[in-house]
Amino acid sequence: MPEFKYSARNTLGQKVEGTLNAGSEAEAIASITSGGLFPVEVKAVVSAAISDRIGRVSAQRMSAFYSQLADLLRGGVPLLRSIWILQDQSSNANLKAVLDKVYRRVEEGETMAEAMMRFPTVFGEMAIQMVRAGTEGGFLEESLEHVAHFTESQDDLKNRVTGAAAYPLVLSVFMSLIVIVVLTYFVPQFDPLFEDLRAQNSLPVITEVLLVTGKSMQYLVPVGVPFTVLGIFLLFRWSKKDQGRRFFDRLKIRMPIAGKLFEGFAVARFCRVLGTLLRNGVPIIKSLDISADATGNKILGDTIQKATEHISSGQRLAEPLAASKVFPTSVVEMISVAEESNTLDTVLVGIAESLEKRNWRQLDIAVKFLEPMMLVVLGSIILVIVLAIMIPIFNMSSLN
Repeated sequence: MPEFKYSARNTLGQKVEGTLNAGSEAEAIASITSGGLFPVEVKAVVSAAISDRIGRVSAQRMSAFYSQLADLLRGGVPLLRSIWILQDQSSNANLKAVLDKVYRRVEEGETMAEAMMRFPTVFGEMAIQMVRAGTEGGFLEESLEHVAHFTESQDDLKNRVTGAAAYPLVLSVFMSLIVIVVLTYFVPQFDPLFEDLRAQNSLPVITEVLLVTGKSMQYLVPVGVPFTVLGIFLLFRWSKKDQGRRFFDRLKIRMPIAGKLFEGFAVARFCRVLGTLLRNGVPIIKSLDISADATGNKILGDTIQKATEHISSGQRLAEPLAASKVFPTSVVEMISVAEESNTLDTVLVGIAESLEKRNWRQLDIAVKFLEPMMLVVLGSIILVIVLAIMIPIFNMSSLN
């Protein structure tokens, strides 16, 4: 008998998680409900043997798959045959293998969403829930179109952020390497030349500091590089754990300038995911659980999870979000008005688009400002090094 993992709320609105065995998902939901709980999420436990063999598929390919499946269904092609056609035409080995397994599961009687749940590395939680809602509500084609659009927009956002951050990152690494090489291998060569000035106490302080720094770097670099690499590796490992993620996510949103950008993009993702899910008929409690993970920030995610508990007790969404003092006041106010007018799904998507446009303007300005500033910093460091070397040389020439 299959095993199902569930997440539910009790009568007090508290979250309860566990596993149970049932013949189908419907039986699992009935069993949970009979125990006095309100199911939020029920999913079949996927064995490692199934999920480990399937690698990830790019967001671009998945967006094309959702869009093509929607077109086939709208054209009157049955679901099972549509899956077979896309599987047969796919040039991606991972996607082809997944669709073959999905086809067999649907052929055996599972729903599309149930078959997709077996491959979490390929189909995201949001896509699964939207397909489930579309299947149950009779608007699967529309749900698939929304999934395709959302997947593509999120991939574009990720690529744009990566592209915007690439140049400053490469430039900063290049600057650091230049300074390290100059201090470690170039500056110490002048130390014997300045011995006479040092004996006469005529060596400028800036030159002395530079020479001492260069000598120290000769010993520190060979020892420091391995320890730095090890430290970065351990820090990266720690950042993947809950405590580490919370620390770095809190640090991100508290940074002087970049913090507002990190917060803005996280809030925009939350609004877009929640609005898209609600528009496609996914219940609000389930939508909030998915949206909390979609923010990509543990601090905001925890705030949304707490809001979910309040909503289970009958409160509106805007109230706990306002009390958290994490979400921007303007966003909370718009959510409050949308709840009053019963247009929450539409307003949330609009908020996401507005936030993304504003964030991109700020990011473009920050990157354009950062690039010349980094060049100025690099030029200033090189100028200080050159002056520290040339001043004593000029002094020596005048004495001679």
